[in-house]
Amino acid sequence: MADWIKFLGTAGARFVVSRQLRSSAGTWCRLQGLNILIDPGPGTLTRCFASRPKLDPAELDAVILTHRHLDHSTDVNVIIEAMTQGTFHQRGALFAPADAVMQDEPVVFRHTRASVERLELLEAGKEYDLGPLSFATPLRHRHPVETYGLRFNLPGGCVSFIIDTAYFPGLADPYHGSDVLVINTVFYDAPPARHIQHLDMEGARALITAIKPRLAVLTHFGLTMLHHKPYLAVQDLAEETGIRVIAARDGMTLDLDQVLGID
Repeated sequence: MADWIKFLGTAGARFVVSRQLRSSAGTWCRLQGLNILIDPGPGTLTRCFASRPKLDPAELDAVILTHRHLDHSTDVNVIIEAMTQGTFHQRGALFAPADAVMQDEPVVFRHTRASVERLELLEAGKEYDLGPLSFATPLRHRHPVETYGLRFNLPGGCVSFIIDTAYFPGLADPYHGSDVLVINTVFYDAPPARHIQHLDMEGARALITAIKPRLAVLTHFGLTMLHHKPYLAVQDLAEETGIRVIAARDGMTLDLDQVLGID
């Protein structure tokens, strides 16, 4: 298994996170020989070492922070310290929005920012090279803080992450051609208020129908999604769209080589 994704946590929204009904740890990706950690929320460091096999943050090549909200960023400083061996060995890369590192109240501390070998600010429509791997942040999402989705270009296909956002016309466009599509789906029904900018099942359905990936993975579940049991909700979604859809579980590993048909 050369390329894979491990969902250390699948919690979304503050109540699931604060009660730890699902783990709020990040997502570890092994892509083209590189170790990348996306959105290290509360408990990420603990979950790395509890994983079987163990995942050692000292072996990370990069940390990607899609936005500054606590369920995505709480463990970012301790993870960077682990990646840089206590900040004593400058190494690795950090990719983050400007408001996560440059505001009066940054979520990435100054001393940990200084310990990485490379710091890149995420911008809409930008592509980033990371050794043998490239990824892009196609557009800014609609969320209360600066937030970006991710599109990884692999030799066997494209893997995209649609991170926290309200649904809006044009959201699907830059993710067309994605073979694997990971969608943060907090709500089962529409959010209770317009200012809550998260996707629901109807938004996920619209994205899957428009993008037509080989596989869609729903994750980042709030209370209403847990109430409706994600593994049951995705069965209906798969029948309606004709696309294979699965619900991520805490600790689940997705073998990308198998999904993409790579020998």
